[in-house]
Amino acid sequence: MDASEDTGTPAPDPQEDRRTVERLVPLWLDEAARHDRAAADAARREWEDGALSAESARVLADWATARVTDTAFNEDEGPRREGPARIDVGDKAAVHRWLAAQGHDV
Repeated sequence: MDASEDTGTPAPDPQEDRRTVERLVPLWLDEAARHDRAAADAARREWEDGALSAESARVLADWATARVTDTAFNEDEGPRREGPARIDVGDKAAVHRWLAAQGHDV
């Protein structure tokens, strides 16, 4: 019996995790380019080659964690952003699972 049977929730779908990562990586790279163009360009090449470095994976994981914008707070307690930049706790978990499945220690 796996953990999903214990909790009654379905097991994470690796394809759904991949789709989440594909939605968020361009946002991450665009934001990174505003701060460090060379590092963002290197990470973009790694992404396009299908192999993020350990450093890029760590930065992506940290970015996803820091950018959670749907935290169940009410309007007075925290941000809520609609559109492609909206990152919820499940998105963060999907990014972390996907990175771990790629062999990264996150």
